[in-house]
Amino acid sequence: MSRRVRRFWAVARRQWRRSLQFRVVGITLALSAALVLAFAYTVASLISNGVLSGKIDQSKSMVDTGAGYAMRELSGFTQADDPGLDPSLNNVVTQLYGSVNDQEAEVVMLRRGGPPAFWPRARKGTVMDDPQVRGIRTLVVGSKSGIYEQIATLDIGDGLQKYLVMGTAVPVGPVPIELYYVIPLKTEDGLVQFTGAVVTGTGIALVALLALIAAMMTRLVVTPVRVAARTAQRLSAGLLDQRMVVRGEDDLARLAAAFNQMAANLQRQIVRLEEMSRLQRRFTSDVSHELRTPLTTVRMAADLLFSSREDFDPAAARSAELLQAELDRFEGLLTDLLEISRFDAGFAALDAEPTDLVPVVRRVGDQLMSLAERCKVELRVVVPETEVIAEVDPRRVERVLRNLVGNAVEHGEGKPVVVTLAVDGSAVAVTVRDHGVGLKAGEEKLVFNRFWRADPSRARQTGGTGLGLSISLEDARLHGGWLEAWGAPGKGAQFRLTLPARSGDRLVSSPLRLVPDDARADEAALIGETP
Repeated sequence: MSRRVRRFWAVARRQWRRSLQFRVVGITLALSAALVLAFAYTVASLISNGVLSGKIDQSKSMVDTGAGYAMRELSGFTQADDPGLDPSLNNVVTQLYGSVNDQEAEVVMLRRGGPPAFWPRARKGTVMDDPQVRGIRTLVVGSKSGIYEQIATLDIGDGLQKYLVMGTAVPVGPVPIELYYVIPLKTEDGLVQFTGAVVTGTGIALVALLALIAAMMTRLVVTPVRVAARTAQRLSAGLLDQRMVVRGEDDLARLAAAFNQMAANLQRQIVRLEEMSRLQRRFTSDVSHELRTPLTTVRMAADLLFSSREDFDPAAARSAELLQAELDRFEGLLTDLLEISRFDAGFAALDAEPTDLVPVVRRVGDQLMSLAERCKVELRVVVPETEVIAEVDPRRVERVLRNLVGNAVEHGEGKPVVVTLAVDGSAVAVTVRDHGVGLKAGEEKLVFNRFWRADPSRARQTGGTGLGLSISLEDARLHGGWLEAWGAPGKGAQFRLTLPARSGDRLVSSPLRLVPDDARADEAALIGETP
């Protein structure tokens, strides 16, 4: 049972969070139920008090009349032990009972030291012996005279019922006589119960009706909102021709019209941007290809001048060297632009094959060792002693590592650069750690943007194109891998390339941490924890 309650409660909470209509109906139901409950209680109390007040007033008049009659009939008795007192009491009770309109009532007269006189006499004993009426008897025999009443549930022969007990003292001789009327409240109690049932039923029907009205009215508002949400989801999925149906001229209709206008504007802007992007990609590709032919001619002339520079005067020889260097940079830029255009056009293909990454990483280190020496940077390569086999495109992986290591050496500020290779059961990872200027908060995402530089004014050693990290990110994504960056000002930076060991597998973790161990230790020391 508890499991069912928990399941029901979980479903209700989920509906409360997700459904606006459910919340509105629930709140309306709760508030209307509280209001109807208060109203029903007030009405039932007023009716019950009114009915009982009328009955009590009528009964007080009857008791007062009966007490006067008893006092006149018994005024001649001055002694409590008068032998004619008991028969007279019985006669008075008989006469008083005859004046009562209810046949189920009972009239009782009691005197101290004598037997009770009551009518009807069909049963033995008197109801005034019941413990429930001790309170009114105490009041009647007290020092303060008056007519007292009490409502009690008694059994005087017809089962338990509610009765109105009225009592007063009749001053006769030295010992007052107690006069009690026990009047059934069957009719009044039935009226109160009937009224309560009617009010309760009406309240339940009213609450249900209010909940139904709230559900219907909320549905009129929620339905267009749900349609708008579904239409927005289709628009976000690329179905740009989706529109809402406009009905009427009310606020919801204006909302639908505004939504459709927004969707149309977005569609026009997206189509325009796609066309511009297509033209840009085509322009980049065409320009890159068209520049190849004149670049080849210029390259041939430049190679000839560079090989004969020793025969030139120093100024001309220096010009030949600068021309050769700038042509190398220009050719690299064209190559990167062509590669970017292939990625943008979706023509880039992965030529994956089982490859040992250990010699790949070492080869990249050897190729950039001369750059590291010029920058006075110690370049260390840490690889496992065994083979690290992964299904990758070795050309693309080598290009990614060359970009990462080249950037690390250039930004290393003369401090060591460490390249680390690791493998686990499902992935391989390479980290490139430098100890240079580092990255500011948020720049770890910007470094992969095209032509972005952390400090454009800083002199560069390699004259990069600004597209290397962007191409590297696309190469990593083509493998189904990750290329991530970490950095902190003054603590350097670390880039991590993670690739699946088997082509097509989905990555869930990396063999190497993105945040270096020394940086983690520094952060732990700052907060007083063990790293």
